[in-house]
Amino acid sequence: MAKTVGDFVVERLYEWGVRRIFGYPGDGINGVLGSLNRFGNDRITFIQVRHEEMAAFMACAYAKFTGELGVCLSTGGPGATHMITGLYDAKLDHMPVLAITGQAPRTARGAHYQQELNLDRVFADVAEYVQEAEAPAQVRHLVDSGCRIAIARRGVSVLVLPGDLQDMPYHDPPRHHGAVASGIGYARPTVLPHEAELRRAADVLNAGDKVAMLVGAGALGASDEVETVARKLNAGVAKALLGKAVLPDDLPWVTGSIGYLGTEPSYDMMMECDTLLMVGTGFPYSEFLPKEGKVRAVQVDIDPSMLSIRFPCEVNLHGDAGATLRALLPMLKDRPAGGAWRERIEHHVREWWKTAQERAMAKANPINPQRVAWELSPQLPSHAIITSDSGSCANWYARDLKIRRGMDCSLSGSLASMGAAVPYAIAAKFAHPSRPVIAMVGDGAMQMNNMAELITIAKYWRTWSNPACVVCVFNNEDLNQVTWEQRIMQGDPKFEATQRIPDVPYHRFAALIGLKGIFCNEPDKVGLAWEEALASDRPVVVEFKTDPEVPPLPPHITFEQARKFASTTFKGDPNEAGMLGGVVRQVLSGILPGEKE
Repeated sequence: MAKTVGDFVVERLYEWGVRRIFGYPGDGINGVLGSLNRFGNDRITFIQVRHEEMAAFMACAYAKFTGELGVCLSTGGPGATHMITGLYDAKLDHMPVLAITGQAPRTARGAHYQQELNLDRVFADVAEYVQEAEAPAQVRHLVDSGCRIAIARRGVSVLVLPGDLQDMPYHDPPRHHGAVASGIGYARPTVLPHEAELRRAADVLNAGDKVAMLVGAGALGASDEVETVARKLNAGVAKALLGKAVLPDDLPWVTGSIGYLGTEPSYDMMMECDTLLMVGTGFPYSEFLPKEGKVRAVQVDIDPSMLSIRFPCEVNLHGDAGATLRALLPMLKDRPAGGAWRERIEHHVREWWKTAQERAMAKANPINPQRVAWELSPQLPSHAIITSDSGSCANWYARDLKIRRGMDCSLSGSLASMGAAVPYAIAAKFAHPSRPVIAMVGDGAMQMNNMAELITIAKYWRTWSNPACVVCVFNNEDLNQVTWEQRIMQGDPKFEATQRIPDVPYHRFAALIGLKGIFCNEPDKVGLAWEEALASDRPVVVEFKTDPEVPPLPPHITFEQARKFASTTFKGDPNEAGMLGGVVRQVLSGILPGEKE
């Protein structure tokens, strides 16, 4: 049998190092599916998801947890458009992903054929590279360019394959005018700033008395360098959400997350520092950074488009985080350990963790959601991978969960999409089958699409060398983050028609499909529920019945936010007593942070 275009695509992907493809079948991509079958599922494993959006999320997460190219696949038309949200997640978090989609036959293009869409236009914004194949001899350079550009630019490539083309005999491009020949392979270079720029940066940092650092996802491969620089500068280190795993939370000068999901020590440090060093972060909220003109700042980023767009920096270093910090280190002056600034930071951190514990243990009806995350922290297995969804659960993930060295964690960062936690967890298990994985999910995201992906877990968990995979569901029957945003940002009471969601027995659904289900609605049994879940011989859904009236308070309350929240009490919030009771309990626990404006 002659090699088809589909056969060539699969073989070429294998040569590029692809070993897993996340996807969903359809007749528009059948030629490639047949080729995958002939090539052997033991060589490139096809992971069948429940929805194409989940395939794209998994490809993005796989890239995050391995550093490799993530690949997802769908049919044309609706299957292709389903992938877009997950691909935007990869685009905004700068992850290398290749999406392969089918397309209507070439002979029918332009005739309003079934499932015919102009996919090159559909993917034009999300992709660094998108091309629709027209001839067999073209496919070689499309695959090569798609893989290389996705890896090199840390973005999305899309390869569109018409259905009839996939089954045509493949032949290499001819050696004549109008044809191009391409090859495989790409090795990312080490990018370093000029020495003169490094010295300028060192001069700024050496002159500072109160140095603060902010690290993000771009610093994930440079944990040792970040820690060494911080110790040399006597700096405190705050972490953007995607940088949560850069440094462990047991370091006494790590202030934790920053921003609306952040901590009081991070906010105070940013308001009080005189020098700022940002490494690999695109943290978006400038109101949580120092006031412009108050501090001197240095930024390090591998993407020059991210330099000085959040805070005007005196020195902008275009380079790899680890290599740049290593080159910078010999230029930094040695300082005596400790000092008033470092001691102040460490004092704030100690007090914050006491506050966080008080906040987590405050009375709620029935379970305080912060307690769920707080009691997980000491039970987290070594080398665990934690994923989180967007929504109020991300607050507890960001603030209350203590990461130790050797752990990994992530979520949909810049896009902040709901529905990513379970597909992220599945991708993590395929990336590292021996490591325990925990997903923290709100009930809104479970109902949106994550319940279906429990079926994917049920399908594949026996192939993992370690079955430990726990999906934690915060069941509060409320789209909680938006409810509190309505109250605090808009000054509006909770809108029951949009915010209230059905009460679903998630743990029973898990048991129905062969997983373990655990339900907990008693505060004193939260720790026991985690213990049981983490000891299970199969994946688990542990469902906690949590209180929607525990406020996800930001680390700093502005006067305007306080005024708008107060106004909701005059407009008649449907659960006014519970809302006010939740806020009062948190305040009385000593955890309303930040000075009021």
